[in-house]
Amino acid sequence: MQTTLADFIKGTRDGNEAEAILRACVHCGFCTATCPTYQLLGDELDGPRGRIYLIKNVLEGAAPTRKTQLHLDRCLTCLNCETTCPSGVKYGRLLNIGRKLVDERVPRPLGERLRRTTLKACLPRAGLTTPAFKVGRLLRPLLSAPLQDKLQPARAAGRLPTREHARKMLVLDGCVQPGMAPNINAAAARVLDALGVQLLVAPKAGCCGALRHHLNDQQGGLDDMRRNIDAWWPGVASGDVEAIVMTASGCGVTVKEYGHLLAHDPAYAARAQQVSALTRDLSEILASFQDRIAAMAKSRGGPRVAYHPPCTLQHGQQIRGTVEAVLQAAGVDVVLCADNHLCCGSAGTYSVLQPEIAHALRERKLASLAATGAEHIVSANIGCIAHLQSGTDTPVVHWIELLERVCAAHSG
Repeated sequence: MQTTLADFIKGTRDGNEAEAILRACVHCGFCTATCPTYQLLGDELDGPRGRIYLIKNVLEGAAPTRKTQLHLDRCLTCLNCETTCPSGVKYGRLLNIGRKLVDERVPRPLGERLRRTTLKACLPRAGLTTPAFKVGRLLRPLLSAPLQDKLQPARAAGRLPTREHARKMLVLDGCVQPGMAPNINAAAARVLDALGVQLLVAPKAGCCGALRHHLNDQQGGLDDMRRNIDAWWPGVASGDVEAIVMTASGCGVTVKEYGHLLAHDPAYAARAQQVSALTRDLSEILASFQDRIAAMAKSRGGPRVAYHPPCTLQHGQQIRGTVEAVLQAAGVDVVLCADNHLCCGSAGTYSVLQPEIAHALRERKLASLAATGAEHIVSANIGCIAHLQSGTDTPVVHWIELLERVCAAHSG
């Protein structure tokens, strides 16, 4: 796709990257076939190809409108289009550039500004969100239906391992997950402890940066990333930790991008690259323990479990089949639904900002999952888990929680 950048963007870092991405696109349209919003809304401008044209026009100097902003807002950033694209177009990176440019030129209505500012100010702070979730659950019957959706009952974390191991890995606690589902990281710690790996938390690490970055507070997102690098660096630099483990795939896809996102920062570029190189999804770690997991498993032929692979895992990190293989090693009967490549509609804060589309996608996904006949649903990202659980009585948990129960792993 040929383009002539306007003077305001030509020669800049964003301009050079956007131009390279646009030139890779051959506007074949394969991406529209796997775009959830295009399938739902049937509008070319609500598909990747249409959004690319909108961004191209802005880069060439056209004035964006509120309509331009709306079509870009409706993108889930699921990156299914990147998996489908035969030309390797980095659509997600282009979208970030386009959203930033449009938001600089198109003022949002007051209600939207307040909602987005509140999300950016509150959600990345676990010190605020964790007590807020506790209070919210107590008051849940009095709250609106959308808020009740986000306040599903939480499983207590239980006992954390206390043993020391020679093998050590860092884990990101994150911002929302400690309040919404404290048992996820605790279960991961207990399973890894049983396998001889000590999981450590760097106290000053927090939100991965995705939340602010995706809400176009890109500087705030980069500051979150720098803080995490600083928190992890002592263990990384000393070589004491062999990996940085992500139990939320949405965080994982972002931390693996630190090297790219901070490449322009001379103080952090090299460290960011090293942090990204050390980052692993939990399934990547446990894949190397499949034989031992099989030996630990206490049951075979258990209930059928439907696995929903998050977009941030299968499209963002390009990890497929790994979670299924680990669970199958433990004797779990894992099935995928017919449209397992499509987004469930959670997409970070998307389910708050675009509830109608998010709920329509959730209902489609739940119908497909129900068609598998599974008695339980598992996933690998807290956002997907909470979003799906809000629409069904079928239990939805993180796959590591299921694995712990199957293996009956205990720390000593």
